[in-house]
Amino acid sequence: MEQQQENQQQVMPQPPQQVSTKDHLYLSDMLSWNLNAAKKAAFFAKQCTDMDIKQELEKTSRMHERHYQQLMTHLQSGNQPIQQNTN
Repeated sequence: MEQQQENQQQVMPQPPQQVSTKDHLYLSDMLSWNLNAAKKAAFFAKQCTDMDIKQELEKTSRMHERHYQQLMTHLQSGNQPIQQNTN
């Protein structure tokens, strides 16, 4: 029981130098989800005639685009190649 509490309290000060295959796949999924959501919101905003709803859809599209770009920035920062760990 003490070991579980000890493990939960540890905070990683920096991201690991290697990304596991599972983490890499999850990051790829997150990029896809955000890009897909941004495209769908933009598409529906173009179809919408209610200006309030149209503005919210455009706002949603921009939010997902921003999240996509933030993920890409984090993945590309440091100019160091990310090595995949097959564990």
